[in-house]
Amino acid sequence: MTSPLRPVDGPVRVRFAPAPTGYLHLGSARAALFNWLTARHLGGSFLLRIEDTDLERSQQELVDVVFEALEWMGLDWDEAPVLQSTRGDAHRAAVHQLVADGRAYWSDPVPESERERTGGRPYDPADRERGLGPGEGRAVRFRTPDEGVTRWEDLIRGEISFDNATIEDFVLLRADGSPTFFVANAVDDHDMAVTHVIRGEDLINVTPKQLLLRSALGQTEPIVLGHMPLIVNEQRKKLSKRRDDVSLLDYRDRGFLAEAMVNYLALLGWGSTDGSEIWFDPLRELPPLFDIREVNDSSAFFDAKKLLFVNAEHLRALGPAAFAERTRPYMERQVWADRFHAGLFGRIAAEVQKRVETLAEAPGCVEFLFLADPEVDEASWAKAMVPDAAEWLDAVIDAATDWSWESAELHERTFELAERLGVGRKRFQAPIRVALTGRLVGLPLFESMEVLGREEVLRRLRTARERLGGDG
Repeated sequence: MTSPLRPVDGPVRVRFAPAPTGYLHLGSARAALFNWLTARHLGGSFLLRIEDTDLERSQQELVDVVFEALEWMGLDWDEAPVLQSTRGDAHRAAVHQLVADGRAYWSDPVPESERERTGGRPYDPADRERGLGPGEGRAVRFRTPDEGVTRWEDLIRGEISFDNATIEDFVLLRADGSPTFFVANAVDDHDMAVTHVIRGEDLINVTPKQLLLRSALGQTEPIVLGHMPLIVNEQRKKLSKRRDDVSLLDYRDRGFLAEAMVNYLALLGWGSTDGSEIWFDPLRELPPLFDIREVNDSSAFFDAKKLLFVNAEHLRALGPAAFAERTRPYMERQVWADRFHAGLFGRIAAEVQKRVETLAEAPGCVEFLFLADPEVDEASWAKAMVPDAAEWLDAVIDAATDWSWESAELHERTFELAERLGVGRKRFQAPIRVALTGRLVGLPLFESMEVLGREEVLRRLRTARERLGGDG
């Protein structure tokens, strides 16, 4: 049986609740997107709650990273963000209510050396009946029912159930007086009138605890739960900061388009019924198509090559002016930024656009245009500058003085010259290309010559010719 997408008549309210860690994990970005899509699909509200109760991670700059990442993706939230750190009084009040109602109790910690008598537990279940109050080292624990089952119909995984007897008496209030994740989430979800909780499958085990808490606190409003599959790497291991590229904004800095990233994240565990995989305006196109119940329950493979393909498709779809504008920040990072000329780049941007998979690759394609002299790749030089190269460069230098300076004309005249000299086209143009760009591969030669201009082309050819003379 599939869980109903709407639990009751009334507004749908979903929430994204990240911890401010200094970066937004790809898995968290996917969770934000799926929540946002669900809200927009159902005409509901997308809420943002920052779970900043860890005092060491409560600095505003870390919270700002979350905002920056969501704004880059284009995910707008519908109400003012809630900072969980400001709600400690409400969390503690709920804990004290549970203690007063006999649903929670104060407990002494059990040293590891004494845990044999408690079945390995860090607490003694006998504390339930001791009537303890606050004291040094004591925490408040939830009195988990000894019998019964906690179950729910998951939007993605169907029915999930836990025997209550297998759930420990978990901590609600730590010895230092701080509320735990369990109670903070249960209270905040209720107070924010959240109707749907959509999050990763790694939180399935905490769900029965939160459902038991909701019941104990008298929260009778229905809530719909969906647990998304984890994102894994090529080794089918959960994406990890230690071994994988998991920071969303790192991908931005490496030249991925926000719309391409949104497009790709949507494919991690979900697919449209018509088999489409590319949406050039995903935040407009996806909400009518997306149904959280269609998300697969198996692990989602993060395929870096597929992401590059999707990004390249989005880059090709940009208009030339838009592409040029999107590359500007990457040009401004280069050592030759003070020599960069947008108009000059614009003349060859369409050729760059055909060849790159990320915006960050664009500067490498055109740096020869803006450096005072091209940086010569010595392996390319050695391969191109065959014994006859000096003669060929001399011939081009002599003839090019009178050529019409358009790429088609340059193409025709250069190869006419090669034919007169009895040289194959590929061999003939190699030393010209290396003299002008420093490499054997790159943008089309004759378009590059046109953009460089006659004077600069001749100067670079003469410089290369002088180097050959010195070698010989």
